[in-house]
Amino acid sequence: MDCWTSHLSMDDEFEKLVIRMNPPRVTVDNASSRKATLIKVDSANKRGTLLELVQVLTDLNLIIRRAYISSDGEWFMDVFHVTDRNGNKLFDDDLADRIQQSLGPRARSFRSLRRSVGVQAAMEHTTIELTGRDRPGLLSEVFAVLADLKCNVVAAEVWTHNSRMASVVYITDEAIGMPIDDPDRLAKIKQLLLYVLKGDRDKRGANTAVSVGSTHKDRRLHQMMYADRDYDMDDTDCVSTSDRRKLLVTVENCVDKGYTVVNLMSPDRPKLLFDAVCTLTDMQYVVYHATIIAEGPEAYQEYFIRHMDGCPISSEAERQRVIHCLEAAIKRRTSEGIRLELCGEDRIGLLSDVTRIFRENGLSVTRAEVTTRGSQAVNAFYVTDASGNPVKSETIEAVRNEIGLTVLHVKDEAYSKSPPQESGRFSLGNIFRSRSEKFLYNLGLIKSYS
Repeated sequence: MDCWTSHLSMDDEFEKLVIRMNPPRVTVDNASSRKATLIKVDSANKRGTLLELVQVLTDLNLIIRRAYISSDGEWFMDVFHVTDRNGNKLFDDDLADRIQQSLGPRARSFRSLRRSVGVQAAMEHTTIELTGRDRPGLLSEVFAVLADLKCNVVAAEVWTHNSRMASVVYITDEAIGMPIDDPDRLAKIKQLLLYVLKGDRDKRGANTAVSVGSTHKDRRLHQMMYADRDYDMDDTDCVSTSDRRKLLVTVENCVDKGYTVVNLMSPDRPKLLFDAVCTLTDMQYVVYHATIIAEGPEAYQEYFIRHMDGCPISSEAERQRVIHCLEAAIKRRTSEGIRLELCGEDRIGLLSDVTRIFRENGLSVTRAEVTTRGSQAVNAFYVTDASGNPVKSETIEAVRNEIGLTVLHVKDEAYSKSPPQESGRFSLGNIFRSRSEKFLYNLGLIKSYS
């Protein structure tokens, strides 16, 4: 084991040396295309370079319209056709420098990032990572426990797919606004959250083990759901014919060249390329060549891949696994339900109250993005009814009236808004709590329900 660890360390140091000797060269070309800015990257090749680059472009909120990728050999050469969110070319003089700095030598390797989910203290917050079986009201119960334990949620992201849930939650101590690092308190937080996650139906088991190292939030969510095997379809799950037509993944071997060719066709959306490249990288495949076209409503992606040992996919079972994993990665971020945006003054316990009101009105959260900007809470929730069906407009309006019409907004073109009404104050809800909150109280997970 010591010899193996030493060998990995030497490989990491050699990669860093190669990158220092051959730093990435990034050029921004606004002359070659009328519609997009071309970002060209030449770099010494190392494992994960493509994912790092796509991650950087995604985090800069750039839309990748086309991409041509080649990394066969010791050199990495990519060309990306990008625009901003509004479809405009880019004229940021510092863009090339920002990308180049982001692709420099990293202090940590990819291997240090592949750990279990759990609780981790950082400089500004404590990170909680959760996985378990999804169910209506689960998010409300999680936030209720955190509020009762005097934890302030400063940010969070929640994904659900195939009856599974993964969440990354950033918390601070309610009293002092600092990370929570007391081992006994962290152990209590993990224990109570694990009890909530397990419920009485989770056959696979929930997870709140301690995390070592950190990684990009979206990548971590993919890793968590992949480790939780959300790509395995339950007997009760079924995929409609229309969904299959919208998403198509094929995997075939190119015998004469020694590659496996992955073709993907899907409705285009932001971060689609990141989701695919992230999945292939974390499944231990190397992308040698790729072509991406996403200039219309549909996106087409083609990857020439091999295992890390240079071999193509060799079995039908593995081929099917790659298909299922890529399909799952694309569907995880697909937004189901009506998008509700909450924007208002942040306060302790806000998320606990909001998600409780959702639950009391029969809403189920399929995805959530929680952020804090200064003193403002800027949150987005995708909601359905408890059965996964569209929510009735009168239910949405009842929720908005309770939370506040100027605080909670509907962002859905298909939703028919009600006539403007007088804004309501944020309400603490009904006198009677739901059965799940009483259940938490009886277990001692929260101190009161009235």
